Amino acid sequence: MEFLPEKVDQYAHNHTSPESDALAKLNRETQAKILRPRMLSGHLQGRILAMFSHMIKPKRILEIGTYTGYSAICMAEGLSADGKLHTIDINEELDDMVKSYAQAANVSDKIVTHIGDATAIIPTLNESWDIVFIDADKENYSLYFDLIIDKMSKGGYIIADNVLWSGKVVEPLNPKDEETRSLLAFNKKVQDDARVENVLLPVRDGLMVCRVL
Repeated sequence: MEFLPEKVDQYAHNHTSPESDALAKLNRETQAKILRPRMLSGHLQGRILAMFSHMIKPKRILEIGTYTGYSAICMAEGLSADGKLHTIDINEELDDMVKSYAQAANVSDKIVTHIGDATAIIPTLNESWDIVFIDADKENYSLYFDLIIDKMSKGGYIIADNVLWSGKVVEPLNPKDEETRSLLAFNKKVQDDARVENVLLPVRDGLMVCRVL
């Protein structure tokens, strides 16, 4: 999933502001105890998300795919004083962990968790989103884009994780690989959509960053 040489990647981490104590503990616990810890945004990507949030100073953030809450906590750092971050996940087993670390990071009052199917929950949220972070089931990335694009504030940002998919997007497609097929379709959809301008950042597993025009 890492595309830079190991020494260069480590140099980038060494010259990036460190995680908070709460995030570092959450990182360690996720790696040690939770299934598929590669799903965690982690230090470098987490600081990028926090930086975006600080620059934009959003009032409303939507995250599709909470996992253990690392990226939510990072983005909540930059919320405006009255801002809220809504985060959706299908797995209720991690909800207590998410809330515990949000409290440890002093952002629990800014984060609203939703448990269930994001495709059903998103239409019920009557908000105008300044940032949407998509990091859930890859087969539904295009659907998530369609569900949120008309709810974005002008100049808002849609950020999608894992769009390079460990480099599979540039390899011959396995006909049975629906995740890669879906990500290829999503990347093309974004590239062809005149409502956004976009840049694909080769950070970690690929971040597609779209600005709504």
